[in-house]
Amino acid sequence: MRRVIITGASGGIGAALARHYARGGALLGLIARRQAALEELAAQLSTPLQIYAVDVRDTAAMRAAAADFLTRHGCPDIVIANAGVSTGTLTEFPEDLTAFKDVLDINVVGMVQTFQPYIGAMRAAGRGALVGIASVAGYRGLPGAAAYSASKAA
Repeated sequence: MRRVIITGASGGIGAALARHYARGGALLGLIARRQAALEELAAQLSTPLQIYAVDVRDTAAMRAAAADFLTRHGCPDIVIANAGVSTGTLTEFPEDLTAFKDVLDINVVGMVQTFQPYIGAMRAAGRGALVGIASVAGYRGLPGAAAYSASKAA
């Protein structure tokens, strides 16, 4: 049975990935900020799973979720860093600085915080895949989405 961790699992691509891997009988670790949405998704899936209501910006909570999953289920086969946000930003406006920081913290640092707690176990097991969800915005940039485009290029 494959073991798959997915951040941003409460909606969109993350929920679709959870459904996809559940159909294949994978054991899932679903991470997102919204507890109720995670519970609703979990109720729809007929596969073993753990849910973690965690913000990828919270280092301690991400490490605790990883430690719990590793203790209960062992090394994951796939860790998918899917959590991400986009908001309109134009570099010329000072008030956009906070939005830039939030987008980069979630989309870039959050990805690192998703992967980091599992790397040692994957290395020791000699297997595992780290998957970061990309966007065409990282290659081409989108007007009015400078922070998102920069985060996806990262």
